[in-house]
Amino acid sequence: MLLNLILGGLALLSLALTLWQWLAARRFPLHQRPPPAAAARPPPAVTLLKPLKGCDAATEDCLRSWFAQSYGGPVQLLLGVAEAADPAGEVVRRLLREFPGHDAQLVVCGPPAGANAKVSQLVELERRAKHDLLVISDADVRAPVDCLASVVAQLQPPGVGLVNCFYRLANPATLAMQWEAIAINADFWSQVLQSRSLKPLDFALGAVMATRRPLLAEIGGFSALADCLADDYQLGHRLARRGHQIALSPVVVECWSAPMGWAAVWKHQLRWARTIRVCQPMPYFFSLLSNATLWPVLWLAAQPAGPALAGALGCLLIRVISALDLERRLSRRRPAYARAWLVPVKDLLQTVIWLLAFLGNRVEWRGQRLRLRSDGTLARA
Repeated sequence: MLLNLILGGLALLSLALTLWQWLAARRFPLHQRPPPAAAARPPPAVTLLKPLKGCDAATEDCLRSWFAQSYGGPVQLLLGVAEAADPAGEVVRRLLREFPGHDAQLVVCGPPAGANAKVSQLVELERRAKHDLLVISDADVRAPVDCLASVVAQLQPPGVGLVNCFYRLANPATLAMQWEAIAINADFWSQVLQSRSLKPLDFALGAVMATRRPLLAEIGGFSALADCLADDYQLGHRLARRGHQIALSPVVVECWSAPMGWAAVWKHQLRWARTIRVCQPMPYFFSLLSNATLWPVLWLAAQPAGPALAGALGCLLIRVISALDLERRLSRRRPAYARAWLVPVKDLLQTVIWLLAFLGNRVEWRGQRLRLRSDGTLARA
């Protein structure tokens, strides 16, 4: 009886947290744009920093979306590779020929100066930036044409130190990626908004970030992040600690990835989990309480009849419905009802990942095996 009460209480708690997360997401003006205002002056000049490594079938379209931005002010595009032979360099050269009137440049950044090769490229790219307003974007991001205008406009009010965007996995081509899409397209963005309903954001999401060069200098520049795994988190966190507001844009960008199997997706999710565990150890530890499949399933196993059966099945049904609705809101597509079974599967596998996050500190990233230190910095394993 005591076990039944405990598991029932945990199942209902996970349901309450799921409903809170769902409500926080539904209240956010996702995809909405403010009405255009009469501009008193031209938009400020912007430098876009794009660190690159390798390419796949989607790379050219992703990069082209940044060349094709509808922005009224000057834009400098700096696209960096570690070495001249990187295949991403040829993609950039084709785009430079396609858009000859753009202020764009391919930069060979050289060997990494720290454990985080991406940040090493950002250090070199920032040295060549002409403008104080910087936008940093990952290589696999495809942006709507008004993305740059939207994030820059949101950065203008006093006190705003960084603007970032939600993102969705746009091409879950394999079953493993469809499982990961539940974590990204349904859970992650809504969990961020759930966290924001408790306190102002003190971290950033790395797909697209806009900030100002003087603020970056306050935290020591990109060089201060050269050994951090979660450079996006640390950039936002350090700006927030200095009193600058971290703002969320209603613009949603797309992340396009090469097809991945279960092994690659598992390594990605485990790296992500260990990163969050190091950055926010207590919240990550208690995040297990919000697993709205684990606790109902355990409750059902302990008491597979009567009120427990009805309560557990009700919790599971609401969990699946909320996840499908959240994914629909982010992607603006009809829910994939045929894949609804992946929602509880994702939750149960996430329990294993949650446990493994505390049982090791090794991660694989960009082809390197790295050791994650307790302060969030990296060392080569």
